[in-house]
Amino acid sequence: MHTHSSIQNAVYYLPMRLHRTLVFATIDSLDLIFNEQKQADKVLRATLKKDKRWGSRDRSFIAETTYDIVRWKRLYEEIAEVQAPFSRGNLYRMFAVWCTLKGIAIPKDWTQFEETPTRRIKGRFDELSKTRKIRESIPDWLDELGVKELGKKWDKELAALNKQAEVVLRVNPLKATLEDLQLALKEDEILTKTIKGYPHALVLRERANVFITDAFKKGWFEVQDASSQKVAALLDPKPGMRIIDACAGAGGKSLHIASLMENKGQVVSMDIYENKLNELKRRARRNGIHNIETRTIDSTKVIKKLLEKADKVLIDSPCTGLGVLRRNPDAKWKMNPDFLEEIKVTQSEILDSYSRMVKPGGDLVYATCSILPSENEKQVKAFLKRNAGENFTFVKDEKILPSSSGFDGFYMALLKKNI
Repeated sequence: MHTHSSIQNAVYYLPMRLHRTLVFATIDSLDLIFNEQKQADKVLRATLKKDKRWGSRDRSFIAETTYDIVRWKRLYEEIAEVQAPFSRGNLYRMFAVWCTLKGIAIPKDWTQFEETPTRRIKGRFDELSKTRKIRESIPDWLDELGVKELGKKWDKELAALNKQAEVVLRVNPLKATLEDLQLALKEDEILTKTIKGYPHALVLRERANVFITDAFKKGWFEVQDASSQKVAALLDPKPGMRIIDACAGAGGKSLHIASLMENKGQVVSMDIYENKLNELKRRARRNGIHNIETRTIDSTKVIKKLLEKADKVLIDSPCTGLGVLRRNPDAKWKMNPDFLEEIKVTQSEILDSYSRMVKPGGDLVYATCSILPSENEKQVKAFLKRNAGENFTFVKDEKILPSSSGFDGFYMALLKKNI
């Protein structure tokens, strides 16, 4: 059961008093995210550039508060008795709920907060917290889906998915060791700790903007969750191989794979979005990686050219992203029940098509950042029963649940193609 305190612990820095410009910036951001369905991370990136005078604490206040209100939207709107589309007045009411539950005094002289029933807010919080879908702030259909797919486990996973995600770095072994990186960051007053069982990972002890550090500019690390780092490890790439990352996106896993191959051999990074692959090229340059080749999947020919040409293929499949709600809390408000059905069809089509690029004797890894069995082990089982999967043998899989790992929810399965 979520208590008051776990909601309160979600923000690292709380001001003694509220500053108008920061509150206005937060309300502006919420307006774009809730009323215009804009992506939270993109909105905040733009908002935080608006005023050069904001220091790191100011920016941190805007970002953390916005994410917090996005995360607890349903709970806050029910307490505030408002509903979408939200007028500015409604957004201020939700902000007042946030303040009250955090123990932040609401300025008496702000017209925006003239009618804030502080006492009622706490009473409604206690009352509404008895209902899981309101307490954990998710749509009805998503709560029903979670129960259907995960049964009793859903409670624990849902609570874990509402905790703020830690910032995890992955060292680039081509340029630095974990120790080198820890020391360099320490000089920038950024303290980190290692994680047992994750050879390339460092966790920040406190949130900080790591992208302005010299170590980042020199390509010593990428930001990548610990669970996501396990995918390349399961694929086990070796120098000299030809490896295909079939749904590469902006290439976090491609970079990891290439670094484990020590720049020897070839990584073919493919995606349907060319702009994401362009971002990967930029990142590869910074990482000092030159064995990645990008290919946009603009027709079936691109796949046909590579039939049975790869030692290993990674399918980091499109999915609901339910395992990463801690990072993208706005996703739960944008998803709808049909989306899961559509994505499952896409997943099986991708498996059938892209698995053909694996050589006989080669490996296939199927991965998602979802915790739903229907997107994970059930997809793999169905694939192995279809014609497309009849030449593959299941080797092993791993389910990473946020409640037990403390990191993102992930699934990964290793299959071998028969010779």
